[in-house]
Amino acid sequence: MIDTFPLEKITEPLLAWFQGHARVLPWREEPTPYRVWVSEIMLQQTRVEAVKPYFERFTAALPTIQDLAECEEEKLLKLWEGLGYYNRVRNMQIAAKVVMEKYGGELPADYQQLLKLKGIGHYTAGAIASIAYQISVPAVDGNVLRVVARVTADDSDIMKQSVRTKVENELQKIIPKDHASAFNQALMELGATVCLPNGAPKCEECPWQTFCEAKRLDCWQLLPVKSKAKPRKIEEKTVFIIRDGEKVVLHKRPAKGLLAGLYEFPNTDGHLSEEEALLWVKEQKLEPLRIQKLDPAKHIFSHVEWHMTGYVIRVDELTENKGEMLFVEAADSEEHYPIPAAFAAYTKYVHIRLGNEKYSDYSEMG
Repeated sequence: MIDTFPLEKITEPLLAWFQGHARVLPWREEPTPYRVWVSEIMLQQTRVEAVKPYFERFTAALPTIQDLAECEEEKLLKLWEGLGYYNRVRNMQIAAKVVMEKYGGELPADYQQLLKLKGIGHYTAGAIASIAYQISVPAVDGNVLRVVARVTADDSDIMKQSVRTKVENELQKIIPKDHASAFNQALMELGATVCLPNGAPKCEECPWQTFCEAKRLDCWQLLPVKSKAKPRKIEEKTVFIIRDGEKVVLHKRPAKGLLAGLYEFPNTDGHLSEEEALLWVKEQKLEPLRIQKLDPAKHIFSHVEWHMTGYVIRVDELTENKGEMLFVEAADSEEHYPIPAAFAAYTKYVHIRLGNEKYSDYSEMG
């Protein structure tokens, strides 16, 4: 248990291990406050290897906080396309504007002031403060919670804020004042590469193997304890890939709510039959010529799952935009219109790629 375990034992072997095992990552090469901030927001819910090209493109296009603050929204969302959780980048822009107005374009070197910025919680504030400014504050993410739970054999529920706060408080007592950055990054690295979230930990590679309680008790598979989230709501959708040969129909989502302000293929609730789908298209004042049923697809959000069926529908010539429907060249949609990964299963029918697919051989992005 964390209350009885001598936590100070973890520091020296951890730092020594990190010196020889730290991965080379683009944000580590030049850990400015801005680059640390961008990387930490991107790394939430996304694998390191997937983040690398996003990070490089984002910081090349928007190298400073001022650039982020002044970026036009559709360009910003296009840079984020495929990462998901678009409110995160919107919150970054809100915070960037505050930083420009209040802090002269530099993130404050103060943990409490960082916490006041939109979208920056305890973990991100701790990461920026410690990695960029060498301030001795912990940065506790899922990796850190896992390795601490295992080394101490603590069976507290890590989904409870009180438990996260306790871990932060205990780490605060032992974080080395002159190695805050290395200490926090080493804890994250250990969780990402050795004490793994899925599958058996690589105990033979762990610097704590001689005193790890989970190893001694052979109970790693029970730790950390994590209460189950509520089951996601299932929503059925029918997605329409409407084309006239050259053009494709897109629809801009509302400014608020799920996937706010992004572009999507037209869709409606429920799974429609071919006859119902053709009627729906006619109701949009379009003239369907041919219809092709597509394989079902699924996309998982935090609290909801979309179970989708789809149709490619060829229509008579798309000329003037109608209401909220936009008729765009397919190639243009790839370059200029941010489309969420929820529709990734359907982009191949208009020969466009999303996110990293445009720049690499990644076949699928979450």
